[in-house]
Amino acid sequence: MAPRANWKGYLKVAEVSCPVALYTAASTSERIAFHTINRATGHRVHRQFVDSETGKPVEKEDQVKGYEVGSEDYVVLEPEEVAAAVPESDKTLSISAFIACGDIDDVYFDKPYYLAPTKSHAEDAFALIREGMRKKKVAAIARTVLFRRVRTLLIRAYEDGLIATTLNFDYEVRSAEEAFDGVPDLKIEGEMLELAEHIVKTKRGKFDPAKFDDRYETALAELVKAKLEGKKIEPRKEPKREKVVDLMEALRQSAGVHAKKAKATTQAKKKPTRGAKTKEASPRRKAS
Repeated sequence: MAPRANWKGYLKVAEVSCPVALYTAASTSERIAFHTINRATGHRVHRQFVDSETGKPVEKEDQVKGYEVGSEDYVVLEPEEVAAAVPESDKTLSISAFIACGDIDDVYFDKPYYLAPTKSHAEDAFALIREGMRKKKVAAIARTVLFRRVRTLLIRAYEDGLIATTLNFDYEVRSAEEAFDGVPDLKIEGEMLELAEHIVKTKRGKFDPAKFDDRYETALAELVKAKLEGKKIEPRKEPKREKVVDLMEALRQSAGVHAKKAKATTQAKKKPTRGAKTKEASPRRKAS
């Protein structure tokens, strides 16, 4: 079954264009989902909007958008007024510039989509754009109306197609200074830095997404299965809390320094001196 496109339009650079579609690249739809149930009846409950003052239900046709300008004071916007604010779309993903793939900070990355041609006659133009970017090792900046907003996307060559990642707006990205303001500027050097470098070196590896499982999802699946089978649900034991140790000591333990020293000392004790003979201890003479 072919995936459903989230958006269809044209990818354009200069005078070259081709019909394309965006497909979801990452989704949470496969996660376990729960309904809210009435414990007494076993029936599903439904959400209903009620007036905060009267407590009476509000019908859908009477529900409008409101922007709060003060305590319990709102500017009311009618549906047609909100619709008029949506920018017009020409269904064109227009490339404005090519940049180095690493030029954009990852903090601006929002959501990835697969970008692919929708018509067979468009494959040549699509491949031309893709291979041109791959050859030059660049990404493209493009804009279009997507989900009622003008969105900026970063487009990169990916296998036989392209990856288009929506970018966060600048006002959505918070300053790092707010988070790091209280972090002291410490200078790490000497044995401490060497141990840290050693740990990093020994822990080097490659990213394999198959090795990083969703433990919460797995636990939920096992819980549902146990319930269906009528098994007793055992309460989870609290993990043992490790005592806070000295940072240098923790680094040494992580690097295996103490273990290596202990092993070397043990081997040295067990290893006899070359050419030495074992003698029985002579009884000590008493002083006359």
